[in-house]
Amino acid sequence: MRSSERRVLKLPILPGNNRKDIERLILPSGQKQEFTSQEMEDFLGQNSPPVDAEVGKEPLRKRRRSDREQRFRAFPSMEQSALREYERLESRSRRVLSNTYQKLIQSVFLDESIPSGVKYLINRLLALIEKPSLDPIYIGLFGSTGAGKSSLINAVIQQAMFLPVSGDRICTSCIVQVSSGCCDQYEAKVHLLSDQEWKEELKNLTKLLHGTEELGREAEEWLRDDAVDEAIWKLQMLYGRGAENKTYEELLKAKLKAKIPTSRIITLKAEEAEELSIKLDPYIRAQRRDCHADSAGTPIWPLIKLVEVTLPKSELIPAGVVLVDIPGTGDFNSKRDEMWKKTIDKCSVIWVISDIERVSGGGAHEDLLKESIKAGQRGFCKDLALVVTKTDKLHLSEYLRERRVGNPVVQSQREAILERNETVKRQWSLLLKERLKRKLPADPKALEASDLVYTVSAQEYWQQALLTEEETEIPKLREYIRKQLLDKKRRMVTRYVTEAFGLLVLTDSFNSTDKPPNEYLHMSGLRGFVEEKIQLLEKSISQCFAHIERPLWEGVRNARTSYRQTLSRCLVRSRGNQGFHQTLKAVCLKNGIYASRTLGRIDLNEAITQPMYDQIDPVFGSIFRAGKAHDSALMPLIDAFKHSLQERMTEIGVRNGWKYDSCKKSFLIQEISAILGGLEGHVLRKKRRIYESLSTSVQNDLKACYEEAAQITGKKACERMKDVLRRGVDRQVAEGMFERAQERMQHQFQQLKNGITEKVKGSVSTMLTLASSQGSGLYKELADVKNEYKEMEKLHRSLREVAENAVLRRGMQAFLLKMSPSKGSPAKRHFNPRGSTP
Repeated sequence: MRSSERRVLKLPILPGNNRKDIERLILPSGQKQEFTSQEMEDFLGQNSPPVDAEVGKEPLRKRRRSDREQRFRAFPSMEQSALREYERLESRSRRVLSNTYQKLIQSVFLDESIPSGVKYLINRLLALIEKPSLDPIYIGLFGSTGAGKSSLINAVIQQAMFLPVSGDRICTSCIVQVSSGCCDQYEAKVHLLSDQEWKEELKNLTKLLHGTEELGREAEEWLRDDAVDEAIWKLQMLYGRGAENKTYEELLKAKLKAKIPTSRIITLKAEEAEELSIKLDPYIRAQRRDCHADSAGTPIWPLIKLVEVTLPKSELIPAGVVLVDIPGTGDFNSKRDEMWKKTIDKCSVIWVISDIERVSGGGAHEDLLKESIKAGQRGFCKDLALVVTKTDKLHLSEYLRERRVGNPVVQSQREAILERNETVKRQWSLLLKERLKRKLPADPKALEASDLVYTVSAQEYWQQALLTEEETEIPKLREYIRKQLLDKKRRMVTRYVTEAFGLLVLTDSFNSTDKPPNEYLHMSGLRGFVEEKIQLLEKSISQCFAHIERPLWEGVRNARTSYRQTLSRCLVRSRGNQGFHQTLKAVCLKNGIYASRTLGRIDLNEAITQPMYDQIDPVFGSIFRAGKAHDSALMPLIDAFKHSLQERMTEIGVRNGWKYDSCKKSFLIQEISAILGGLEGHVLRKKRRIYESLSTSVQNDLKACYEEAAQITGKKACERMKDVLRRGVDRQVAEGMFERAQERMQHQFQQLKNGITEKVKGSVSTMLTLASSQGSGLYKELADVKNEYKEMEKLHRSLREVAENAVLRRGMQAFLLKMSPSKGSPAKRHFNPRGSTP
């Protein structure tokens, strides 16, 4: 035996092993392996100790119990009890799975070939053991600079000045993630652009500035352009004054003002929140542009793409929740802009943040709402709300003058604030529901959400001069966060324990000697039924996706008739070309997309295809919604397919009397749920590519046009660039640009259908083969796992008890809330801005 093989065989068989190493051990079949007695002794001596081993048991258990209690500190006592029960079920299930896995590995270790059914079991056990306890819940706070995102996060985590807020200096556009853990320190990781990513941006920045010396008198006007301002600012911050006059090659050789770690990650740690806040401030806050670059503090913010902040054992934000401060417009850098979009898409909850004055007057939040609704179409977002900040700002005399006659008399500032908050909630809830109904007409969860609008005041949360703590609605947001985590944990543990029980059922049944003589016929009948149902599922999916064809065709027709007007709207400015030339050049350098801090986000590809999106959005939302079965919704079709299989399996088990029908039936039913349940993640991941295929197709078709326009310099360059863009778009439309986009989206739908049916066919076929113990050569006597099976059976029964206890707790909590006295005017309280109230 070669030494390399021996190293693989000596790997400890523990749940944390690398999957590839495990597969190298268990998957080869038909190969004769010989082991020395010493190797066997080494291998068998690596097994983990029994669960009830006394050595080191108490300290370990105490540590684990302490960690769990720390994780649950953010929850009220009733919710803590429910979480502890779910944690206990999950922990014990993982222990049972680990023991079963160890036994299976030992029982097949010396086999010349391992039956495929046993391989399936071992790999399924390993996958379940390695499955994360809970995927993070990302809550995106999406708003423009000055909207109050940082102030809101500070209030939610109860650290008044932890994240810098917009003031005299402007905060950077980097994404900031805030979460809590079980560590004892405050920690921040500042992720920087890689060397290659910065070189790409540097090349574009110098292209943007190139040629201004040729412009003569026009240069002075064009240098007031937002894009040029931004480029000069970044280069001066990194390389010092005069950097804007150097070429790309000269800057590559120039030395950065700050030292950059080779890992491209800067880690900051502190014992206290205030200490970390001081260390973090220079990295996530940029100086004003009129500051001298040589005295502007930490000069690396143009390289920052993400900041991750971890709080220790928060009593207010549970571990597993990530609050994400998302800038409103994206970024000029391609990598940061892509991260901006992906961050929005991975958020399961989006809070659009806008202050009370902008909601009442300005329209910046309108674009944010549109982008957030798009995230619901293409990403993981399932819950959207408008969070109106700074609601304590109110001029009483003006408010009373504009107030309608006939309303109840308002006698104080506090009453006026509360009345206005209710008005804003009522008006914007109706508006949001109307918009969601137009874009997502079949999403009952979004339309029936009780809290679509929150009215908050971070300042009043700390001062409580006018409003009570509850009236600031900060506690209401925390309660929402806790509920999201508790619901997700409940669903995850229920699926986990059920799936684990199904695997133990089959593992134990492998050792059964009771095999009905006609079982092979029963399984053959089931196979035929499954094949028929898969064909019906494929046909149903085709019919479901066919609903998009007519809206797509109508969208192509509308786009062809409106694209010139749309392009003119994007290219023409009311004040002429002054201050727009380099912005347009930036748009072309980035293939039609530019994130401007003053002009908002410019996306020519999306604007041109918007008529297509307007047509398909309602149908697209219907296809990917959850809910009751409908021929235009994908996931309900898959659920209906799952239920039909489960009903058939139950029917066969009862009618034909499997000797161990409870075992086989339970495994088949639960494994079907696991297989088809995994399809939801696959569908959601593909959904983004499908939705973006229209604008991506147009962007690809116009790439040569953008490149040509970006090269234009000299006098009248702006008009020449516009002319190149107009002619290029005209040419591509004439050659069928919109029709190609239509075909590419339909192709993406076809690929999704094929992927779903292939996954279902393969997984269900393997599962049925595994469940059939006769005529397949899969039967093999394995290690005795009866104790593990009995333990898992108890845990599975406990799920119902935990659910019943949760219902009782909710009822008790509702009763206590109903009986509690109502809150009046705010009592004066003094807060410690850096920690909990005394």
